[in-house]
Amino acid sequence: MSPGSCRVATVIERGVRSRLDAAVQGCFATFHAKDIAEVIRTVRERPVQAVLVSPACVTSDELPRVASLVDGFPGIPTVALISRHDSRSSERLLELGAYGVRKMIDLSQRNGWQCLRDLVSHPTSPTAARIFRRLNPALDSATYDCRTVFESVVRVAPAVTTAAGLAEHFSVVSSTFTSRFLRAGLPSPKRYLAGTRILYAAALFEVPGLSVADVAYRLQYSSPQSFGRHLRNVMGMTAGEFRVRFSFELALDDFVRRLVDPFRATFRTFHPLNPGVGYLGQTW
Repeated sequence: MSPGSCRVATVIERGVRSRLDAAVQGCFATFHAKDIAEVIRTVRERPVQAVLVSPACVTSDELPRVASLVDGFPGIPTVALISRHDSRSSERLLELGAYGVRKMIDLSQRNGWQCLRDLVSHPTSPTAARIFRRLNPALDSATYDCRTVFESVVRVAPAVTTAAGLAEHFSVVSSTFTSRFLRAGLPSPKRYLAGTRILYAAALFEVPGLSVADVAYRLQYSSPQSFGRHLRNVMGMTAGEFRVRFSFELALDDFVRRLVDPFRATFRTFHPLNPGVGYLGQTW
């Protein structure tokens, strides 16, 4: 499973698990939890695209936890997955609806599996899509490889933590990649990566169910303290202060104002991925 594959957490019947894994192989990864409490721990610690719940696998005692899942993680759809029809499952399905579950997929229907794939197999995360909507107009006159670098940074930022890792993604020596930015009078790749990771942090902070520690581990910091140092170095404030003062939209405005708008003219002639063309057509 590739790093960009979607992850789906489930609480479903054992017999359905193997069918699900076989049917969606190559589309997204699955994590099969034993109960709703384990699902909640999973969505706090890992990127999850959707939660699938079989009504038959949820006890009445777990229904309040379902409500906590739906309310605490509104960006992650919780979906009732129906594989068989009986009176107990139908009754529990109604109860799941009363506790906030608004989506249902019936695998016994002809298009059930395709509906499931369509729900969770999106190539771009919602946060990346929000960033692209703002960046694309600002980069409309940039060179093709300049736009390519920005698009790639946005996609890999949650998992790539260093400038060296970013350069490796582009198959470029790290020092060479950085020098291309500096010679053009641009902020370093490290600064663009750090700023983009902060955008993802701002988006995650909008999820009520995630703590500072949860956000730190979701973005692959070694510890909440490491995450806090990064925010202090880049933004000059603690994680708690950042969460209160910066919504995602405000953080995105700040990113564009500081790191994009002042350099639009430079982006028109900047070729970060072409080793033969430098700033204003110079070679090195």
